[in-house]
Amino acid sequence: MDQLILNHISETRDKGEKAVLVTIVETRGSTPRKPGSKMLIFPNGRSIGTIGGGCGEAEVRRQALTALDENQSRLYTVKMLNEVAADEGMVCGGVMEVFIQII
Repeated sequence: MDQLILNHISETRDKGEKAVLVTIVETRGSTPRKPGSKMLIFPNGRSIGTIGGGCGEAEVRRQALTALDENQSRLYTVKMLNEVAADEGMVCGGVMEVFIQII
């Protein structure tokens, strides 16, 4: 795991605060990042790291903040396929499975 993300997780836990760790667990097709990529998201929306940027990352950020509000980790599928991807300006054409983990 990226040392910067690990340090922020440790600081967050030491303060008794919550955050969300997003990890790409599986990809199919063309995706901007591969399994193992991580991003840490704080309740105020600030993040450290990336899972690829753009609309897919923004979608995951919204899902992560919802998971944080509900205090429930989950798997989430990001589809960057054909018409949907083209409409959003994505150059990928794959699917990412991400684990949204409350820490």
